[in-house]
Amino acid sequence: MGSRLNPYISYNGNARQAMEFYREVFGGKLELNAHSDSGSPGSPGADKIMHASLDTPDGYTLMAWDVPEGVPHHPGNNVAVYIGGDDTGLRDHFKKLSANGTVTMPLEKQAWGDEAGALVDQFGISWMFNITL
Repeated sequence: MGSRLNPYISYNGNARQAMEFYREVFGGKLELNAHSDSGSPGSPGADKIMHASLDTPDGYTLMAWDVPEGVPHHPGNNVAVYIGGDDTGLRDHFKKLSANGTVTMPLEKQAWGDEAGALVDQFGISWMFNITL
């Protein structure tokens, strides 16, 4: 198979909600594994997500977890999830992801000839889009 590079997003207790939202946006198969699924029921944070994976019909794979107790969680803006291509369905993804979020650059034609935009979703994750025209 070779290697793969996929975003693995850290959350502080809301990974389940975020990944369910991304499944609504992109469709696909979502697998959620809480700490309680691994033999830790009743422990602090047992309902937190140890590993989540969303495989979409478009071939995207998003992964996530809730950071465990005692592990620092420092969300920031130094990484963005990028989606690009000539798929006109990307406009719909942009619209759905921006719901309850903030559009930081409207999706519109750019000087290089493509349509591009950026947003921060309701979970604080930055997304960048480039649609080849």
